[in-house]
Amino acid sequence: FERTWQWNLKDNDVMTFNANDTLSYNRMELDSASHQTNSAFINDKYWLLAPLNILWDKDNISYEHHVEVQAPISKTPMQQLTIVYGKEGGYTPGDAYDFYFGDDYIIKEWVWRKENQADASLATTWEDYVEKGGMKIARMHKNAEGNLKLYMSDIQVKTK
Repeated sequence: FERTWQWNLKDNDVMTFNANDTLSYNRMELDSASHQTNSAFINDKYWLLAPLNILWDKDNISYEHHVEVQAPISKTPMQQLTIVYGKEGGYTPGDAYDFYFGDDYIIKEWVWRKENQADASLATTWEDYVEKGGMKIARMHKNAEGNLKLYMSDIQVKTK
């Protein structure tokens, strides 16, 4: 399936488009219809902009950094930053993310761990980077088996 989003960061207005409908809402004024759509938006926004989300969410996370850890998919030694969200608030409280990156600080792989469980709930690559609006954004995420592929396409960043 495919989702299309348009987000005005300054005003926090979101529009989503699909084959049958267009929905507009403000993220500060959610109702029952926009709440579910906003959950999907948050998920997709995290896949696209995880490093920025960490900065935006800094008051609700704890973190731990390791200089050299074996990445789960490539088995390559990389740095690891583990982020654990607080147990209150958000759509997935208590979830943890392990980010794997090199000395260039570009994410190569990550692991999502539901409710900070010990085992990975999902591990994927971060690849096919493109620069948009001064940001490097991964357009492809794949699991180790290659049967899950998440594409980010038609990415546009507009500054005013």
